Amino acid sequence: MKPFLVLQLRPEDEAADDEFAALLARGGLAERQVERIRLDQRRMPALSLDDYAGVIVGGGPGCVSDPPETKHPVEARIEADILSLMPEIVDRDVPFMGCCYGLGILAHHMGGRVGKGLYGEPIGGVDCTVTEAGARDPLLQGLPTQFRALVGHKEAVEVLPEGVTHLVSSAPCPVQMVRTGQNVYATQFHPEANGETFATRIRIYKDRGYFDPADAMALTEAALAEEITVPERILARFVARYG
Repeated sequence: MKPFLVLQLRPEDEAADDEFAALLARGGLAERQVERIRLDQRRMPALSLDDYAGVIVGGGPGCVSDPPETKHPVEARIEADILSLMPEIVDRDVPFMGCCYGLGILAHHMGGRVGKGLYGEPIGGVDCTVTEAGARDPLLQGLPTQFRALVGHKEAVEVLPEGVTHLVSSAPCPVQMVRTGQNVYATQFHPEANGETFATRIRIYKDRGYFDPADAMALTEAALAEEITVPERILARFVARYG
């Protein structure tokens, strides 16, 4: 079995390690089945995507819609490195799962509009709805058409690019999951996350502008009370389908 390539974009050690553990647990992966690269710590190496079963991109505090002059140098480098892979991934239809920030990366690469003005969501749970096209998709077929997911993002896809199939929506943020080609997926919600994962992120990112720091305790309690089951099944199906 070829390994999955896991690319992480979070510069905080605890957040990156916790995300990696969550991706393994919810995806049903062992550490030996993945190659992990933290792009905050190293540049993207020369890669042959033929060596991997697929590519999984985690979330992060960066925003593709931020003006270039405002981006932290590390975040700007991370963004450039992951964007450098997208032409080959999309053109060759390489299995890809982008989580949260990964959706912005995919939509930006394909010419969609990503911004902070319309559909940002506070940290917490949201009701998601599978579209008609989503109900026919291999990763979603047979799953509940309504489910809870965990979100927390400043920017979102405002206009879908051409050639993208809309799979999942929510009332606060219409574009929650998409596919292009047959194998390239991205979600706005976090398929790897449960309440404990989000409790960790609330603590780490409480001063990064996602929410009022005074609300951290209430948000943590709300996240821990969520019953999240379907998103992890989507991630596990991706791993099973391509692994």
